[in-house]
Formats: sequence, C-alpha cells, structure tokens
Amino acid sequence: MWANLLLLFWLSLVLFVTAWMGENGLAPLPVALYGVVLIFAAMAYSILVRVLVSLHGKESALAIAVGSDVKGKVSLAVYAAAIPLSLVSSHIAWALCLAVAIIWLVPDRRIERTILR
Repeated sequence: MWANLLLLFWLSLVLFVTAWMGENGLAPLPVALYGVVLIFAAMAYSILVRVLVSLHGKESALAIAVGSDVKGKVSLAVYAAAIPLSLVSSHIAWALCLAVAIIWLVPDRRIERTILR
C-alpha cells in the first residue's frame, strides 16, 4: 500500500509542475522540476513493481510478464538526462519527457501474453 501511495503522491504533483511550466513558457527551472517530479514518479513505479513481484514470487506470472522492465529503465534514463539538459535547452528536455509519455502510450502486452499461456 505504501509503494502505491508513493506513486500516487508523485503523480499528484504532475498537475502543479505542468501548470507552472505552461505559465512560464517552458522556462528552464519549471522544466527541470517537471523532470524531477517525473523521475521520482518513475522511481516510485519501479518500487511498486518490485514490491508486487516480491509479494507474488519470482516465478509468478507477474514477475515473468514484467521481466527486466525495459520501459521503466529507459524512462528513468531519459528523465535523468532531461533534468540537467533542461538548463541548456528546455525545449529539448521537454521533448524527451514527451517521448517517454509516447513510449508508455504504446500498449504493452506482456501481462496478457503471460497469463494466456
């Protein structure tokens, strides 16, 4: 439950930093804070996945479906790159954050495939 609440907390801050970023025309500091909130949300997601896998066991269908969680690791890496980059070019940093959102819009069928086996 705590891992889920941690994720929900960071996701609740997305609205604040998005509004701040919009009001300031993609200024470097709001974009950097946007990246910070997103990287903490990504870390909270990773924690939640680990907790769920530990509860269900390493041989469970969930653990097999999650696998190495490439999307999660790529998201963390892109956010980590976007934060310092926002001080150089806030538009490129914002585009990187947008790219991660697009990656997550692509449906992930790992859980469905694993359960249907």
